[in-house]
Amino acid sequence: MAQVLALKGSKKLLNAWAFYDWANSVYSLVISSAVFPIFYGALFRVAGIEKVTVFGGEIARAPLISYVTSLAFVFIAIVTPLVSGIADYLGNKRVFLKFFCYLGALSCIGLYWFSLENIYFGLICYFFGLVGFWVSFAINNSYLPDIAYPEQQDRVSAKGFSFGYVGSVILLVFNLAMVMQPDVFGITDSGGEAAEIKAMKYSFISVGIWWALFSQYTFKHLPKGYKREGERKNIIMNGFHELQSVWRQLGDQTRLKRYLGAFFVYSMAVQTVMLIATYFGEEEIAWGSDSERTTGLIVSILVIQIVAILGATLTAKASSRFGNINTLMVINCIWVVLCVYAYFLETPMDFYIAASFVGLVMGGIQALSRSTYSKFLPETTDTTSFFSFYDVAEKIGIIIGTFLYGAVSQFTGSMRNSIIFLGLFFLVGIFMLARVNTKN
Repeated sequence: MAQVLALKGSKKLLNAWAFYDWANSVYSLVISSAVFPIFYGALFRVAGIEKVTVFGGEIARAPLISYVTSLAFVFIAIVTPLVSGIADYLGNKRVFLKFFCYLGALSCIGLYWFSLENIYFGLICYFFGLVGFWVSFAINNSYLPDIAYPEQQDRVSAKGFSFGYVGSVILLVFNLAMVMQPDVFGITDSGGEAAEIKAMKYSFISVGIWWALFSQYTFKHLPKGYKREGERKNIIMNGFHELQSVWRQLGDQTRLKRYLGAFFVYSMAVQTVMLIATYFGEEEIAWGSDSERTTGLIVSILVIQIVAILGATLTAKASSRFGNINTLMVINCIWVVLCVYAYFLETPMDFYIAASFVGLVMGGIQALSRSTYSKFLPETTDTTSFFSFYDVAEKIGIIIGTFLYGAVSQFTGSMRNSIIFLGLFFLVGIFMLARVNTKN
C-alpha cells in the first residue's frame, strides 16, 4: 500500500496505466472492429456459402459470430470475479494482468490459422482473444482509483482512450497498407489463397506482437497490487463473495446504484454496436466490389478512431462544465439518433457519415462511464472488487446485447431490425441517467 500511495498521482504512473490502452486497443480495432470481420466475411464469400455446419446444426455467419461472442462474455463474466477474489487476497493484480494480456496476444497470433476447414480452432482463438482482452482490461480499470486522485480520473481515463486510438490507428494504417498493396510487402497469392487474405492473416500476428510488446512499459511501472489482510479461506470463490458484498453496499449508495443500472442498459447497446458494426457494414451496405468493400470498411473504422480521439477530449471538457451525468445523457441521445439513421443506411457514403458520428460519441461514452463510476465509489481500498462488479455488469449486458442482436437478426432475416432494437436500450438509458442525481 505504501508503494501505491508514494506513486499515486505521479505523471509516470498515470502514463504507464494509460499506456496499456495503447498496447491492447489494437485488438479492439484490428480484430474486433476492422480486419477480422472483413476477413471472416471474405472466407464465406470465397467459399460461396452463407451458412456453415457447427455444433450440430447449420447457422449463418452473422448469428454464428454473435453467439460465439455472447458465449465468450459468459465466460468472461464468470472468470472476472474469480480473478478479482484471488488478486485481492494474494495482492498480485499485475500477475493476472500479464497472464490475460499474453493469452489474448497469443490468441490473436493463432487467428492466422483461421479457416472454414479449421472452424473450431479459429473460433477458439477468437473466443480466447476476447477473454484476454476484456479480463485484462477489467484488471487495468481496477487500478484507476489506486493510481489517480478523483480530480485526475476523468483526464487520465480520457488520456488512456486517446492513447489507445492513436496506437491502434498507427497499426491499422500499416495493416491497411499490407492489405491494399500486399506485393509491396512481398505477400503474393499462394496455396490457393489470395494475397489480400494472407495479408489480413499477417495483421493478426502483428496485433499479438504489438499487444505483448508495448504492455511491458505498463508492467514495469504499475504496482503489484494490494494484499488483503485477514483469513484466506475460500480464495477462489472470494470474488463472488466480494460481488455480494458490493451488492449489499449498493443499498446505501443510491446514486452509485442508479448509475450502475443506467450504465448496464446503455453499455449493453454501446458494446454490441462496437462489436458488430463492421459485420453490419460488410453485409448490409451496397459496395461496388470486394476491393471497395475491404477498403471502405477499413477506412470507415479508421475514421471512427481518428474522430474518437477528438470525441474523448471534448467529452472530458463537457463533463467538467456540465457534469458527468448531463453529458452522458446527451451522448445517449446522439446514439438513439444514430441507431435510427443506421436502419436506413444503403450506400458507402451513408456508412462513412454514420462512422464519423459513431467515432465522436464512442470514445467519449467509454471514458466518461469509467471515470464517473470511479468518482461515485465510496471510500475504500477494495477497488478491485468494485471494478469487478462494474465489469461483470458490463459483460452481462454484452451477453444479453449480442445474443439478442443475433436472435433478432436470425429470426427477422435482417441486421437492420437488430440496430433499431439496440436503439431502445439507449432510450431507456437516458431516462435512467436522469434519475441518478435525484433524491427520490
